[in-house]
Amino acid sequence: MKIAVCGIATESCAFSPLPTRLEDFRLTRAGDPGFAELYPFLPRFAGVEFSGALTAKAMPGGPVEALAYQTIKEEILDNLDSLLPLDGVYLDMHGAMMVSGMEDAEGDLYAAIRAIVGRQCLLSASYDLHGNVSERVMEHLDIITGYRTAPHIDAGETRERAVRLLVHCLRRGIRPRKAFVKIPVGLPGEKTSTEWEPGRGVYQAIAAEIDGERVMDATIQVGYVWADERRMSACAIAIGRDSAAISAAAQSLAQRYWDHRADFGFGVDALSVDDCLERALAEDAAPVFISDSGDNPTAGGVGDVTYFLKRALALQPPDLVYASIPDADAVKRCINAGLGADVELEIGGMLDTLHSRPLPVRGRVQFIRSEETNPQVLLRAGGIRIIMTTTRTAFHHRQQFLDLGIKPEAHHIIAVKIGYLAPELKAMARRSYLALSPGAVNQDIVSLPYKRISRPCYPFDADMDWAPHVQLY
Repeated sequence: MKIAVCGIATESCAFSPLPTRLEDFRLTRAGDPGFAELYPFLPRFAGVEFSGALTAKAMPGGPVEALAYQTIKEEILDNLDSLLPLDGVYLDMHGAMMVSGMEDAEGDLYAAIRAIVGRQCLLSASYDLHGNVSERVMEHLDIITGYRTAPHIDAGETRERAVRLLVHCLRRGIRPRKAFVKIPVGLPGEKTSTEWEPGRGVYQAIAAEIDGERVMDATIQVGYVWADERRMSACAIAIGRDSAAISAAAQSLAQRYWDHRADFGFGVDALSVDDCLERALAEDAAPVFISDSGDNPTAGGVGDVTYFLKRALALQPPDLVYASIPDADAVKRCINAGLGADVELEIGGMLDTLHSRPLPVRGRVQFIRSEETNPQVLLRAGGIRIIMTTTRTAFHHRQQFLDLGIKPEAHHIIAVKIGYLAPELKAMARRSYLALSPGAVNQDIVSLPYKRISRPCYPFDADMDWAPHVQLY
């Protein structure tokens, strides 16, 4: 049995002015050490020959440049062509990629792959639960399965499940039937986490719909709300050997999601930036984490919006760590000035000029980390410690702070450009707040300038009626 592994995985914010370029992708090819790291489970499938065609992954950002997408796509297609004949293709995807000048990039990729490998070859894809699924995607994929946790602690498990389903179908000679229900709801991930209700219960209901044969797998996609495309919405999917059973499963999951559409909410208090800072200052327990949610780079924000930091500097809390601002020039100037130097800079505000401007800051260089690919510095301005990075950087792990001489538990307020807290941050937080800050991925989705999404759609059309309609493939 011969299976190729490939994919293009990124999340693209339509409202971000920062395009995703070819150099932003981490490319993993056959024989690269990273291949085994991404797919450590492949040796468990005895008798299967896996070949890495090309896997491309990029941090969320703005739409992918057309040339970058075309370059990656062509290499995938060329490599697949060289591997023929293939029994199956496993696609390691995200599902919310936008390409400049194109609608439904994943659908375009799958159609092109199908033209190379033929109709007999089975295609199986793993998705982030924030992927947007179209009818074209459902037409070309034979198997699709998505994460069931947000924050995403089951990424590796989902990849393995997609491969396991693919191998099972190939060994049994099964081409699964597919049921698809588009749910006209667009909600941000910060409201649909599976760590609290109703998200927890909605996702826990998936397991009861799966019996392994009649319904081999089922998926609920929250979708990615900051994608201005017709396919932006939640959906429910079921695959298996029994059309009636998968239709019932997809319809049941879709109805459950719809019924709870108005119940989804933030798991912590969501307030203005000033109110978050005031609340955090009044807390006795520490550390208090505040999410600068509107400029979250792991949701597609540019990362250098200075609004939160400007408000913090005006308030001058006695002990606040801010992670982070990407500004290569400011980092270089601090490194050149040297450890302990007093500097006067303008930082950030260069990538998203719609929501902020460069911020004047005076401070002392407290720590320098001159690693080769992403030098970072810690600048102290009064009681505020500002982490500045050369490239956009998500601070999700305790070690990232320790590498800059910061023990998070020893500080009162930690402000991070994120939405819901990543598991390590949540474990450290004694209390947390979500700041409704400006940026390309701000939470006030109804006010954003959508032009292409399908309407009606909740919450844009709050009073709409809907009943599930099952599409079978």
